[in-house]
Amino acid sequence: MSDRYAVIGNPISHSKSPLIHAAFARQTGHDLAYEALLAPLEGFVQAVEAFRAAGGRGVNVTVPFKQEAFRYATELTDRARLAQAVNTLRFNGEQVLGDNTDGAGLVRDITQNLGFAIQGKDVLLMGAGGAARGVLLPLLSCGPNSLTLANRTPHKAEALAQQFAAYGKVQASDYPGLAGGRFDLVINATSSSLNDELPPLPPRILAPGALAYDMMYGKGLTPFLAFAETNHATHLADGLGMLVEQAAESFYVWRGVRPETQPVIEMLRKV
Repeated sequence: MSDRYAVIGNPISHSKSPLIHAAFARQTGHDLAYEALLAPLEGFVQAVEAFRAAGGRGVNVTVPFKQEAFRYATELTDRARLAQAVNTLRFNGEQVLGDNTDGAGLVRDITQNLGFAIQGKDVLLMGAGGAARGVLLPLLSCGPNSLTLANRTPHKAEALAQQFAAYGKVQASDYPGLAGGRFDLVINATSSSLNDELPPLPPRILAPGALAYDMMYGKGLTPFLAFAETNHATHLADGLGMLVEQAAESFYVWRGVRPETQPVIEMLRKV
């Protein structure tokens, strides 16, 4: 009988995770079944418990349940504890390990797939919500020269910067305060691209050779990436690589094997 895994969210029908993990299973020769589970908005714990009772070995967790998964876990990795959100649960008897693989996926996509070194660079991370919180520790672990958090409500960015100050040089700003700054890597971790909106970035913030990275994928040239292109960014990237890389990190947490991601990214690009 195949080992069972799933992704749980609401909504969930759009999820590419079953396609990704099926590809990983074929590639590695692991016998597993991976499905998408729609949980009621007030029924996350019940859905997880039912899946565990039916023999489930682990789950990925997506919107809007990452904070609930954080509370459900009996043990947390450091990156999940700091993110205060969990996107990967591994079941072992009564133990439930909670991890957050989003930041590792982002960093691996930027440094390995895109060949862009973060060390020594000036980084701008837009947003102060769960997406930004989940990637801060892995980004700081790369040793950037500086990391600036920008948010429409500055006090949220300031609180986040204070929380992560022990892990690297991180500072907070509102968008007008970015004027005059130049950044080598600009990451959009806001929901603006979902609504076809552009964060209120001042012009000329992209340094020569800069990479503009939008965590959103499947939307083509988002307003942010169009802004970056107009302002002479050297490299543009969406979040599809991050999606596949965080899935590979989850696969490693569950199975102890890290699958090859490039063929899967290329497959999804074609789809």
